[in-house]
Amino acid sequence: MNEASTEKADNEKFCADCGEIINIKAEICPKCGVRQMIAPNSFAYTAPNGKSKIAAALLAFFLGGFGVHHFYLGNVGLGILYLLFCWTFIPAFVSLIEFILLLVMTDDRFNEKYGQIDQ
Repeated sequence: MNEASTEKADNEKFCADCGEIINIKAEICPKCGVRQMIAPNSFAYTAPNGKSKIAAALLAFFLGGFGVHHFYLGNVGLGILYLLFCWTFIPAFVSLIEFILLLVMTDDRFNEKYGQIDQ
């Protein structure tokens, strides 16, 4: 293997599995067929179970008083509790705090807490 073949351009990256040089926007490596991971701290990031941190935060902000974000994240019990007490506006205040916490939460922490695939 010669030295020039291991140098990549600005619009290229190495495949996470086989190390082949591929286009930086490639979702799947054309050589080995392995799906490439999205860069951390990307707004397009989704957890392995398909849940999005940004979607959960937006649901907490706009519909948090009704617990919609908890239903989305799989916390049905908390969602029902928010629905039962939505007339007190307490869930609305709590959901604003949860909105901020979801925005500042790292992707790894979000995966630990909400990204597990149910079986």
